[in-house]
Amino acid sequence: MSNVKPAPTQCLGPVYRSESQKPTAAVSTGVEFDTVTILPQTPQLIALLSIIRDKSTQRGDFIFYSNRIIRLLVEEGLNHLPTVEHTVTTPVGRPYDGLSFQGKICGVSIMRAGEAMEQGLRECCRSVRIGKILIQRDEESAQPKLFYDKLPEDIADRWVLLLDPMLATGGSAIMAVDVLKARGVPEERILFLNVLASPQGIQNFATKFPKLRVVTAFVDQGLDEKNYIIPGLGDFGDRYYTM
Repeated sequence: MSNVKPAPTQCLGPVYRSESQKPTAAVSTGVEFDTVTILPQTPQLIALLSIIRDKSTQRGDFIFYSNRIIRLLVEEGLNHLPTVEHTVTTPVGRPYDGLSFQGKICGVSIMRAGEAMEQGLRECCRSVRIGKILIQRDEESAQPKLFYDKLPEDIADRWVLLLDPMLATGGSAIMAVDVLKARGVPEERILFLNVLASPQGIQNFATKFPKLRVVTAFVDQGLDEKNYIIPGLGDFGDRYYTM
């Protein structure tokens, strides 16, 4: 039997409504790692997650609402990249003391489900370069195995946004980071964007890489005996690409 704690719940809704008027919904499990950022558990996010979790949601709606969540993840992820002071002159001739992004970035998707997150990154970052890593579970050992990788030649000089919607045990994501580090990418220059995670996956990943930042939409209750995230949403890749 899996050791799964009950999901935390809270009232969600606009601040002008009283607590008695707000609906109650399950929200993300908290984590104890400073390097892990969970998106604010707003009514919008929980409603979007409810749609993609629903087994009756058709593929077109699953894609549309998953893309909305992915866009929120990318926008939050970009907040964790470095900036420098940058003053510009407005059309009325006045200076504005702003910021400018510092350094080059690239996305790296863990195939195939991670490829579903590439468009959200492209919509926020024009002409962003994308690398790919294919990791699959070895049927005999049940351990992740690297099958393929194609990465920008100058990836060691870039900030890397690693893309994978599901973090169950963390095995594939950990191997992907090891591949990036072997190519010269410093751990602190990697940012992992994730839709759903398990507490076990977060524990394994954040402990292994204490300098790497994680942005996730939701930490679920746990894993079942087959290491599927529960309550989860099923196989993200299947639902996004085929079902």
